[in-house]
Amino acid sequence: MADIHHLSAVRLRDAIRSGELSAREAVTHFLGRIDESNPRLGAFVTVTADMAMADAAAADRLYARRPPDQELPPLHGVPLAFKDLTDVAGVVTTHGSAALERRPAPMDGALAAALKGAGAISLGKTQVPEFGLTAYSENRIAPPSRNPYALSRSSGGSSGGSAAAVAAGLLPFAPGTDGGGSVRIPAAACGLLGLKPGRGLVPAGESGGDPAKLVVAGPLARSAADAALMLDALVGEGSHSAGHGADSGHGTAALESEGGYLKAVNREPAKLRIGVTLDSPWSGIFPFTPDEEALDALETGVRLLTEAGHDVVETAVRYDNRYPDAFTSAWTAGVGAARIAPQREALLTPLTRTFRRRAQQRSASKLSESLAFLRQFQRDTVAQYAEWDLILTPSLAQTPRPVGWFTGSAHGDGHWPVSEWAGDADGDYRRQCEFAPWSSMVNVCGLPAVSVPVHWTGGAAGEGLPMGIQLIGRPGSEALLLQTAAQLGF
Repeated sequence: MADIHHLSAVRLRDAIRSGELSAREAVTHFLGRIDESNPRLGAFVTVTADMAMADAAAADRLYARRPPDQELPPLHGVPLAFKDLTDVAGVVTTHGSAALERRPAPMDGALAAALKGAGAISLGKTQVPEFGLTAYSENRIAPPSRNPYALSRSSGGSSGGSAAAVAAGLLPFAPGTDGGGSVRIPAAACGLLGLKPGRGLVPAGESGGDPAKLVVAGPLARSAADAALMLDALVGEGSHSAGHGADSGHGTAALESEGGYLKAVNREPAKLRIGVTLDSPWSGIFPFTPDEEALDALETGVRLLTEAGHDVVETAVRYDNRYPDAFTSAWTAGVGAARIAPQREALLTPLTRTFRRRAQQRSASKLSESLAFLRQFQRDTVAQYAEWDLILTPSLAQTPRPVGWFTGSAHGDGHWPVSEWAGDADGDYRRQCEFAPWSSMVNVCGLPAVSVPVHWTGGAAGEGLPMGIQLIGRPGSEALLLQTAAQLGF
C-alpha cells in the first residue's frame, strides 16, 4: 500500500472499513505527520493525540465486535480535524483570540457532532484568524498558518489551518466553515477543492452571531469524490435531495434514491450554460485589477469547461453599490456581541477591536436596515444568475499573499507579539476585499459554490503557487458542482 497520507479520503475510508488498515494505524500515521510538519506549517493550534488514539481504539473494537449485518458508520475511523471556531467536547475553543478565557467546551458543536457521529476521529483544532473574521489565518495565540507550497505565504482564511493540513498531507480531508469565503479562499490558496454548500443543507458552522445566516460548513478536499464523501456524512441519511431547496434542473433532487453525492459525482453533467464575469459588488468602493495569474486561471477554466462541451459565455452582473456597507454591518455584528471582559479587550487584534467598537456603536435599526437590504440583494442577484446554469469567476484576484501582508506586520516568523501588529484596520479590510472580491456575495445569496484548482504559476501541477476558479450554482446544485469539478479532473 502507498503511504497512508497519499491515499484519497475515499480510499482510506474503504481500507479501514475492509480491515486492510485499522483506525489506530491511520490515526498514528497522521499524528506522526503532524508532529513532523506542524512546527514549520502552523496548521494546528491544539493536537488531541490521546483522545484520538482512544477514539481509534474504540473504532477498532466496534469493527471487531459488530454483528455481520451491522453497517459501519460512513466515516468509520477516518481522521480529520476541526478549525478552532468549532466546539469539540473536552477541548478548548480559542476562537483564535487571546482575549478569551481558555475553557474546554462542555459538548460538541453541531459540526463536530455530525462528523463524529458519522465515525470520524478528530486529531485536534486548526489555526484560524480571530473570531474567523479575516481571509488569513494569523492571530496572537499561535504561529500563523503557512502555505505548504511556499512557507512565506499565507494559507488563507478563515479555514487556513485546515486547508494547510490537508494540502500538506497532515489530514486526508477536513471540514471548514464559510461565512464570506472561508472555505473557498484557503482552498484556492492551497490548491484544494473547497465546497460551500447552499444555505440550510448541512449543520451550520459555529460563529459568534450570524444574523444574516451567512455561515455554512463544507469540505476541504483533494478531489471532488473526497468532498462528496464528507458532504454525504454532513447531510446524513434521507436528506440528499439537493439543498432543501429548488432543484437545479440537472437531477440533484434524485440524489436520495441514487445513493448520495459520492455516487453522483462520477456521472457526467449535462451540457451547461456558464456565464463568465469579473464583476464584483466590492469594485465600487474598492476598485481592483486582478493579477495576471488570476486571469490565467480563469482562462484555463474557460478552456477546460469548453473542451468538456459546455457553453461558456461572458456576462455582466449588476451589483448594488450599497452592498459593502450592508455586508460589513452583518459580518461584524457577532464580534460586537461577543462576551469579552473589558480588561481583556486590549488583547484583541486591531481589526477585531475596530470592528467590534463600530458594531457596538451601530444602532439596532441600522443593522435591521442592512439585513433587509441584503435580503433584497439576494433576490436581485439570484434572479440575474438564474439566466445561467453556473456562474464562473476566478477564486481569488491575487496569488496567495505573504504572511503578515494584510496586517502590515514587520515579519511573519513565530508568534505575533502585540507590538508587531499594525493598527490600520481599514487598510487590512480593504486588502482582504481586493484579494477575494468574488466570495461574500455567494454567502449573502445562500448559494452553493466550489473553488477548483486549475492553474499553477510554475506551469505544472504542484509547481509555483496554486490558483483556482469559482463556480457558483443555483439552489440545490451541490452535486452538479462536484460533477463539474470531477469532469475537469478533480
